[in-house]
Amino acid sequence: MQTCAIATTVAFTGLEARRVEVQVQLTGGTPGIVIVGLGDKAVSEARERVRAAFASIGLAIPAGRLVVNLAPADLPKEGTHYDLPIALAMMAAIGALPHDALDGAVCFGEVGLDGALAPAPGALPAAMAAFGMGLAFICPEICGPEAAWSGGEIIAAPSLLSLVNHFRGGAALKPPERGDLISAASPPDLRDVRGQEQAKRALEIAAAGAHNILFVGPPGAGKSMLAQRLPGLLPALSSEELLEVSMLHSVAGLLERGRLTRTRPFRAPHHSASMAALVGGGLRAKPGEISLAHHGVLFLDELPEFSQQALDALRQPLESGQVLIARANHHVTYPARILLAAAMNPC
Repeated sequence: MQTCAIATTVAFTGLEARRVEVQVQLTGGTPGIVIVGLGDKAVSEARERVRAAFASIGLAIPAGRLVVNLAPADLPKEGTHYDLPIALAMMAAIGALPHDALDGAVCFGEVGLDGALAPAPGALPAAMAAFGMGLAFICPEICGPEAAWSGGEIIAAPSLLSLVNHFRGGAALKPPERGDLISAASPPDLRDVRGQEQAKRALEIAAAGAHNILFVGPPGAGKSMLAQRLPGLLPALSSEELLEVSMLHSVAGLLERGRLTRTRPFRAPHHSASMAALVGGGLRAKPGEISLAHHGVLFLDELPEFSQQALDALRQPLESGQVLIARANHHVTYPARILLAAAMNPC
């Protein structure tokens, strides 16, 4: 029985996917599964999901202590995508998979209690990182169309059992096809607006020169209607912009079955949005509205109703085109090159 095995996965620092080794060793001592390496609550709970998944597919864990180390141990690990590399490394360690099955591959995905593989945010940047390392990418079947945009070798499986059959030569998995490059519904057109010639001219100048714009007028004057037509004046995303925007939306969990669009983002958060919602933050330092509007339009309706703290937090990102989220143990940078449109009533 092979008592030690290694699987490769990634940890996200902003859009950067850093290489992480999942090392599993079967030792003597009190039976159990121990996960070390600075993982968060979702990572520590992986042992129960994996244990239940093994029972569902009829795989017995031998008596002994399974130690799972996520290296480098000083890098914070967050998310459920560590389930699959932990499960596969454990299977290799106990002899359920060939010893060399995981060589040359990055593993990514969540494991269900029945052994099925579920999607996790960030499949596209993780697949891009795997391609950059010259490795294949193993992921849940539902993430296959998204990961296929990386151009690398993708192994997309519906369950742990299908991966076992694939590696043992029982039933090879077919490579997935790329998700659709869809043409989203046409944005509202400026031709629908009657009158407002001065405001429409200002909107055209803002779109042509990538200038921020503020509409001031009484309720019902058409401020929001004009701002919503700004994306229709902007050109389609270039290939580089499309990839960058899609990676951001992938990390935020907003890509559906790998469908990408060249339509520029339009984000319109409510005026009750917090500073963290606008610029990013939270426990996992996810991208905020200003980053999700990257290469597109961020529209702030009822501008004076936003908190002063939230508006002040937008100053530096608007100047630099990126937002830095500082935490005690790490710093995360997201791109935030936007066209800001705002509307307000007269004082």
